[in-house]
Amino acid sequence: MKNDRIFLEHISECLRWIEEYLAEGGRETFFSDRKTQSAVLRELQTLAESTQRLSVELKEIHQGVYWRGISGFRNILAHDYLGIKLERVWDVIERDLPPLKQVVNSILGKFDKKQDC
Repeated sequence: MKNDRIFLEHISECLRWIEEYLAEGGRETFFSDRKTQSAVLRELQTLAESTQRLSVELKEIHQGVYWRGISGFRNILAHDYLGIKLERVWDVIERDLPPLKQVVNSILGKFDKKQDC
């Protein structure tokens, strides 16, 4: 489970970067600025790659997260980059990232509590 913590921290970091990239202009910036798109897409790919490295045990405990969907999304970002639909990516940012952030923070909080004991 030690490696899980490292990958969860990496996922959390990717989420923070995405929030930072979108903090000022949000949707408008994402659709109008190629650099923001590239940065966000890269963070999403890295985030998804990190979820693939989490242990089976952790994923089984947190079955409410659609781990396979995240993995599939990573494959699209990495291999079907010409077919990426920005509207779909924005939907993921708005709909899927906030609950993922909550789960990741919750799991990391449990790791922190274990260390405090």
